[in-house]
Amino acid sequence: MKKYTAAIDQGTTSTRCMIFDHSGKVISLAQKEHRQIYPQPGWVEHDPLEIWERTREVCREAVDKAGAQPGEIAAVGITNQRETTLVWDRRTGKPFYNAIVWQDTRTKPICDALAAEGGQDRFRARAGLPLATYFSGPKLQWILDNVPGVRAAAERGDALFGNIDTWIIWWLTGGPEDGAHVTDVSNASRTLLMNLRTLDWDAEILSLLGIPRAMLPRIVPSSDPSTWGSTQRDGPFGEAIPVCGDLGDQQAALVGQTCYNAGEAKNTYGTGCFMLLNTGTEIVPSKSGLLTTLAYQFGSQPAVYALEGSIAITGALVQWLRDNLGLISQSAEIEDLARSVDDNGGIYFVPAFSGLFAPYWRSDARGAILGLTRFINKGHIARAALEATAYQTREVLDAMQKDSGVTLTALKVDGGMVYNELLMQFQADILGVPVVRPRVSETTALGAAYAAGLAVGFWGNLDDLRTNWQVAKTWQPAMPTRQRNQLYRNWKKAVKRTFNWVE
Repeated sequence: MKKYTAAIDQGTTSTRCMIFDHSGKVISLAQKEHRQIYPQPGWVEHDPLEIWERTREVCREAVDKAGAQPGEIAAVGITNQRETTLVWDRRTGKPFYNAIVWQDTRTKPICDALAAEGGQDRFRARAGLPLATYFSGPKLQWILDNVPGVRAAAERGDALFGNIDTWIIWWLTGGPEDGAHVTDVSNASRTLLMNLRTLDWDAEILSLLGIPRAMLPRIVPSSDPSTWGSTQRDGPFGEAIPVCGDLGDQQAALVGQTCYNAGEAKNTYGTGCFMLLNTGTEIVPSKSGLLTTLAYQFGSQPAVYALEGSIAITGALVQWLRDNLGLISQSAEIEDLARSVDDNGGIYFVPAFSGLFAPYWRSDARGAILGLTRFINKGHIARAALEATAYQTREVLDAMQKDSGVTLTALKVDGGMVYNELLMQFQADILGVPVVRPRVSETTALGAAYAAGLAVGFWGNLDDLRTNWQVAKTWQPAMPTRQRNQLYRNWKKAVKRTFNWVE
């Protein structure tokens, strides 16, 4: 009897496996971190083999914790850190180079050269994205141009490209022994290489970037009844289970939050912060610095699109205070430290460590703390770090409402930071709308489980999933309008001070 679905959530700092029952309840969870590799300033890498080993470990652990018997898991879904780029040998599975993480800025010269003709929005009409270091295509070009032997291997058909979802699915379904080389529409839309209308790789963009099409994965629906293969009996699940769900992490959270109607939105607070607004089957171009992206595609149904506001550094700022400055010993301590003061003391922390993403797209920006006086202590710095997440979310929401014409009356939230009561209340205050956390806040993994479960009939339709969604807590705005506007004006002033730092 099929009792569960499994989701692998491969994130920027850790990998999780979660087992869910039919009601969307978490039955078990296993999680392990992996190393962050910083070869040079602005460069961020991961070891793909370490990520695969962590994936194997957490899958085995989650199954053991759940007490799941063979035949009880209906399907496996994958969700992943998007844009993180790797190339490996088809024959051996050995990576040619470390995975280049979405935060990495080494491709700025490539992006600048491409923008010299046609500007930063040169590909936006086709790919929905600006030319920016964020996306996979320029990272793949860098690997082809700078890692010895990769281009030759690609041209003879031995080198495979993928984001992390493709890497995990390839290994789950057999690896060098005929593993499935696929990616879904949501992940493909983050490469800068996919045409939004055709849902296929764009030949002209591939030519301009010098990328051989043969190394690219096949683009498939996010929830695919045909499946792409099954887990191996000697693999981490110990049995053959259909692998048939795949979503980029932010699109997975949209699915997990059951935002299936045009005009519904969610915000995920993780390493970065990502707000998505469902625009239905309509491709909505952005004039306000947002991304036009694929939300999901279920089987043979039409693809659903979204507007996205991507913020590079939110939870990562708390990790930075912990790991680089030693201001706290555990991330959870940030709230108590921030509560040790009544306000931010007049300081603003703009975490432009990897430049600024939406709505600015300024790779020349760098992080700064503005407004420092002798009065400031570590409590003020902690509070300003949390407030930075809320301010950046406000900027994205303003842009989203301008582009879409939709005025949000509430914001659904998820991710690790939504348990920070101080942050969530400040978020409601600075937005001026209620902030709503669902009963299951790990909606990224839940969305991947939903995609896989829908494909095999574990859930019958979207109404089954909507029934699972329940409110856990709502924060109501309580800040006076004048105070809200003054704080936000000061934030905007601080952001502008970070421009043009990298010449």
